[in-house]
Amino acid sequence: MGRRLGSAATAAALAITLIVPAWAGASPDASPPAPEVLCHIDDPRLEELSGLAADSEYVYAVPDGGERLEVAVLDDDCQVREVLTAPTDPYDVEDLALAPDGTLWLGDIGDNRAVRETVALHALTRDGTATLYRLTYPDRPQDAEALVLDPSGTPYVVTKSAFGASDVYRPAKELTSPGPTPMEKVGSVSFLPTGTPGGQVGAVSSMLVTGAAMSADGSVVALRTYTDAYLYPVTDGDLVEAFTREPVRVPLPNEPQGEAIAFTPDGTLLSAGEGIGEPLRAVPDAASLVRPGERTEGRGDRGSSEESTGGEESGLSPVPAAAVAIAVAAVLVVLGSRRRRR
Repeated sequence: MGRRLGSAATAAALAITLIVPAWAGASPDASPPAPEVLCHIDDPRLEELSGLAADSEYVYAVPDGGERLEVAVLDDDCQVREVLTAPTDPYDVEDLALAPDGTLWLGDIGDNRAVRETVALHALTRDGTATLYRLTYPDRPQDAEALVLDPSGTPYVVTKSAFGASDVYRPAKELTSPGPTPMEKVGSVSFLPTGTPGGQVGAVSSMLVTGAAMSADGSVVALRTYTDAYLYPVTDGDLVEAFTREPVRVPLPNEPQGEAIAFTPDGTLLSAGEGIGEPLRAVPDAASLVRPGERTEGRGDRGSSEESTGGEESGLSPVPAAAVAIAVAAVLVVLGSRRRRR
């Protein structure tokens, strides 16, 4: 995603902010600690940081764009110790996941104009070997920025949509290289405006899915928007069921373009976004905020769609919803015109 918006997008975002009333958002379901700044990422190679992963030693960061696969290995001070590379030329890498065997999976899934016939995953090993897996959607091209591996290693892609639900896809059969392997839609999630400050498109910033992560023990899966993270309890590795449960919302305020999250092995939630000098932040022991929950049947798989004080679904009325759709369309048109594409 590009780093700056023009005046037209700013005006559209303001229109959305005025249209959507403050009561439309959901309050946090718990009282999570505020994110703590660990260090600042000032390496110019990560100016468009879009994905994070972490193990017990390092944090791994992937930038958007570029003409080869690149994953930066960060130390405790956010300094780049090394860059893992492969000569494969990606289209639009938007997220990063770390498999238990140490393989880094790059989600080459961005498609702002929804024109790609295939999207891709790149499995990158520490010795620079990269394996390409092309994927196809069962319905139509989709823009997505969130990739997560379930405990068995199956990849899930969550689309980015401001017009209702974001869809969840996974391969319909075993991955083959180069493919393509068809995907199947297995669920959906959606979020309402929350009022958490951040992002560049006003209230819509808290509705757009920009990243995903799985805890090391496989008990929690997280999705993030530009402004908040949503943590879902996972039972027996079943992500499809997890996304039908009520999540815990963790605000990640004041990230101008927050696109990345990851769990450390101890359950700390990391977050970061685009921009030189932006912080890497941590919510300590965030995974412990999540408890096994009930399925949210009958609510359209809507994440955080109930007020914490009232219990009634806080959907928008038809007229404001239509106005929001028009304003969102204006924002996305401007974003699409400014985003790098080859």
